[in-house]
Amino acid sequence: MARRHVIVPGCVLAITALALTAAPAVATHVLTAAPAVATRPAARASGVPGADLAGKPPPGMLEAIARDIGLTEQEAQTRLLNEARLTPIETSLRRRIGDHFGGSWFVPPRAQTLIVATTDPADVSQIAALGAQPQVVSRSLADLKEVKEKLGQNLPILAKLSSVRYVGVRVNKVVILTENPKAAQEAVKTAKVDPDAVQVIASTERPRLLRAHRKAPTETDLVGGQAYYVGATTRCSVGFSVTKDTQKGFISAGHCGTPGSATVGYNRRPQGTVQASTFPGQDFSWVKVNDDWNPRPLVGNNTGSTVHVYGAKKAIPGASACLSGSGAVINWRCGTIQQHDADITYPQGVVKHLIRTSACGIPGNSGGSLISINQAQGVISGGSGDCALAGFTYIQPIREILSAYDLTLMVNDVEPIATAGTCQAYRTIINGTLKSPQFAYQPRNRYYHTAVNADHYGCLESNPGSDFDLYLQKQSGSDWVTVASAESSNPFEELRYKGTPGDYRYLVLAFSGTGPYTLGYTEVKQSGSGGGSPP
Repeated sequence: MARRHVIVPGCVLAITALALTAAPAVATHVLTAAPAVATRPAARASGVPGADLAGKPPPGMLEAIARDIGLTEQEAQTRLLNEARLTPIETSLRRRIGDHFGGSWFVPPRAQTLIVATTDPADVSQIAALGAQPQVVSRSLADLKEVKEKLGQNLPILAKLSSVRYVGVRVNKVVILTENPKAAQEAVKTAKVDPDAVQVIASTERPRLLRAHRKAPTETDLVGGQAYYVGATTRCSVGFSVTKDTQKGFISAGHCGTPGSATVGYNRRPQGTVQASTFPGQDFSWVKVNDDWNPRPLVGNNTGSTVHVYGAKKAIPGASACLSGSGAVINWRCGTIQQHDADITYPQGVVKHLIRTSACGIPGNSGGSLISINQAQGVISGGSGDCALAGFTYIQPIREILSAYDLTLMVNDVEPIATAGTCQAYRTIINGTLKSPQFAYQPRNRYYHTAVNADHYGCLESNPGSDFDLYLQKQSGSDWVTVASAESSNPFEELRYKGTPGDYRYLVLAFSGTGPYTLGYTEVKQSGSGGGSPP
């Protein structure tokens, strides 16, 4: 079956393959004749590598992360590097552990440690080998989600007694926040769940929707965080730009408008129409815009600072994340992902399966963007507390929105073209053979060098039934740091990474199966980069 994947048109960089023996040692095994074959490599568990983020934080965001999390700017930068380094490891371990997976989270304040929980002690060695800290727990993440769902089904009274209910992976329990702990505890006793799997906590957290009424400056491009109006007074915020076939628009909160409602932009010009919305239960909508508006794959704030959107990878609990909404009167508002799968009780009804964050929102933020580094997380539903002191914000996850309305998230600002359907369209092609759990460094036990900022595109094909994974690594001092990965269970993988000058190599890992593979890769000079020339 033909596959479609992406190559970006532009100036293809000339690269130079350099002998690996000329570089510092990168592994404990001896590399021999190509293709290199060895046991599964272990990730480093400590230190802060000089990994390059896919695009630096925009002006003001790093300062906001430092301010809102309580770090210095250097510590905030270290935190982002740690998150970028450890997130691919979490993705790999989550898949490898499977049904035993009990959740994962970063340890504050600098996210230098990733904890991965499992119900099977036999998983401890592979968790540690990949550089994470193992923790054996009694209940899997799937078990906890089942407990939470049963509580909701059997005890509708909890929606009145409790403002927030979520899966707490750090305590391996379902957590209930309430102003009446005694009544909530008594209610839990009557539910058909293990009471040891539930923790009731006294809390004054009072969720509210974050729509507001306020004017904003003029704009014609459509960017996440901008204001828009429904009706005469309701003001909400743009979440992320999306497409549906040939239609363009954006996603936002469902409580902001009903289907058929007309919207105007934050310059008070006609903008579009709400195509669909859901609230309560869930809280999302999508708006089709007219030709006067140009949706962009960007998230911005009131100071003109913007960040490019490169995807929608789900952030790990403990990861840093920033809000953008039209109610913001200062730069970015940032915090950390507290929990996934939180059920929130608003005065208008219950909304389920939200993300709970420590970033605080204010009226006017409803529908706005939550982004972690450069990955879209979701749209703002509501919040609680006061930004002058402390607060929480609740986020409708983006994947549910895209799936519900068959939408496509707009990412980066590059126009892709389709190749012939295989890795053969890439500039450099390498063939090899592996048997699980062997791996190989490419190009042929060597590395390549880019002298300018470049987009790195990698493609890996293996036989049907095989599961081969692809990693892009960059040299940092005496270390090789994984900066991008493609680890699905399919026999075809592809990745993209925006990199700075340096030495790079690919690691091909046979997770399961045996047979030949084809690796294709290309480097494309980034717009505005100096140096370099076409081959």
